[in-house]
Amino acid sequence: MRTFAELSEEEILALAISLEEEHGRIYDEYAHALADNFPASAKVFKDMAEEENVHRRWLIDLFREKFGEHIPLIRSQDVKGFVRHQPIWLVRPLGLDKVRAQAEAIEYETRRFYERALERTTDASVRKLLGDLAAAERDHISLAQQLGETHLTADAKEQEAEAQRRMFVLQVVQPGLAGLMDGSVSTLAPLFAAAFATHSTWETFLVGMAASVGAGVSMGFAEALSDDGSMTGRGRPWIRGAITGFMTTLGGVGHTLPYLIADFWTATTLAIAVVLVELWVIAWIRARYMDTRFLQAAFEVVVGGLIVFAAGILIGSA
Repeated sequence: MRTFAELSEEEILALAISLEEEHGRIYDEYAHALADNFPASAKVFKDMAEEENVHRRWLIDLFREKFGEHIPLIRSQDVKGFVRHQPIWLVRPLGLDKVRAQAEAIEYETRRFYERALERTTDASVRKLLGDLAAAERDHISLAQQLGETHLTADAKEQEAEAQRRMFVLQVVQPGLAGLMDGSVSTLAPLFAAAFATHSTWETFLVGMAASVGAGVSMGFAEALSDDGSMTGRGRPWIRGAITGFMTTLGGVGHTLPYLIADFWTATTLAIAVVLVELWVIAWIRARYMDTRFLQAAFEVVVGGLIVFAAGILIGSA
């Protein structure tokens, strides 16, 4: 890799052309990826891509004037000091927060490049263009704000907020809720069966932890392998699986921890109280994000939990 200080004026211009072309294509990919769920923001990035293409044409015209038709192939990955940006435009569906944060980072890095390039050039016309481009990059934040005011109307913002909420529910809430329900309910039977069979808080704790961790691993893999998210829009499978697995384990560990208390009945009473809290949390999440009435959600969750709870006690007492 070359250092920036080793680049000639010709190579600096060639690198600037490469950067503007790359950033224009990135913004165009953002626009394409956001078009379905966030059309107003997609228009913002489409306009920013066109702005980058204008900059590229300016640079090419100046390069031809100074150095001829052949533009050396030099890219950011060939020069030390450039950040390796994660190709989030390859992920579908694309989240607005990540896109805007990465676009801001790209603009900041490009501005710093032009400011440093000014220090390395002596030709008046090259310095003028690089200075203009540095100013343009500084203005890109305000440009994005102006474009946002033009395209992101109140109705558009409301529609995009709703789309973002749906994506959050689909990619985070649903797998997390599935895990929490499984961990909170499925581990009740083995935990309380072990409790009433042994009346040993430590042995019950071990059974509960084993059931919680085992259920978490099983649910995590099942969710991750269910689909890759490319058609359903459910996001990256392993992130979804990690959310499900963690929440499954958490749901089981919650009512297992009380059995660290030595007294059996104190531990059991506290564990039952934790179970009731867990079931209430599940009902609240369903009511909040799944458009289910709270009383209906609470009834469905509590009935299922009580059936599993009773099964565990009956089996343990047999």
